[in-house]
Amino acid sequence: MAGISRAIRACAAASRRSLAAAASAAALPKEAAAAAAGVRAAAAVTGRKERDREDGRRVQWVFLGCPGVGKGTYASRLSQLLDVPHIATGDLVRDALASPGPFSKQLADIVNHGKLVSDEIIINLLSRRLEEGEEKGGLGFILDGFPRTIRQAEILEGVTDIDLVINLKLREEALLAKCLGRRMCSQCGGNFNVASIDIEGENGGPRMYMPPLLPPPQCESKLITRPDDTEEVTEPVEGFYRARGKLLEFNLPGGIPESWPKLLQALNIEGPDNERSAAA
Repeated sequence: MAGISRAIRACAAASRRSLAAAASAAALPKEAAAAAAGVRAAAAVTGRKERDREDGRRVQWVFLGCPGVGKGTYASRLSQLLDVPHIATGDLVRDALASPGPFSKQLADIVNHGKLVSDEIIINLLSRRLEEGEEKGGLGFILDGFPRTIRQAEILEGVTDIDLVINLKLREEALLAKCLGRRMCSQCGGNFNVASIDIEGENGGPRMYMPPLLPPPQCESKLITRPDDTEEVTEPVEGFYRARGKLLEFNLPGGIPESWPKLLQALNIEGPDNERSAAA
């Protein structure tokens, strides 16, 4: 627990420094605004996929943030809304391990001995996944929690173009509680969170309430702690993409009901529950 707490506090401190260095972060960078504008009008319209393919619009986004902040949750929701795959490197590794062949055995040896999967292997798996999407006529992708280092970001630049990087932020107390509450079903791989967060608002603001995301009955007895709760602080990666005008800092104001509409608004995307007319 102490290690997790230190990792979260370091990540939260990095978040505060990056926000101080980007006081104008409420607005989308020019390049990022153009990327979001390319999908906003079509996001919730029947036939969007066909029109997007004709217009050449693509979504090639990355979600960053501290462990427990909700990268997977919001990446998954946007993936469904924009009809593009949500790609998490952990899923890529699990899929590769489940596949037959010599590569899966080599990967199993690495994982079973507690070693880190190399950047080269991760990029190789990711490249294959992106190529499969291209062959199927996909409209892009949303990466979840990758890249985590400058080296990974540089390698990724040589593989594909990233249009927008969404860096999720959350108050330190909430981050710590959410990280300690993270659980995964050992059978189905589903992600859950048993933490119930109810925190006084800052500077007289509204309370922050984030209810738990509880598992269904069939998963309750199979919950384990998440193995990735000591993710690296992503501050250098934030700076990498900020320098390229692609970073959007987004402060989560609370749980999904409060945060989801505001995230769509920040991205200039119209969704089923967010029917405002986004400005270009």
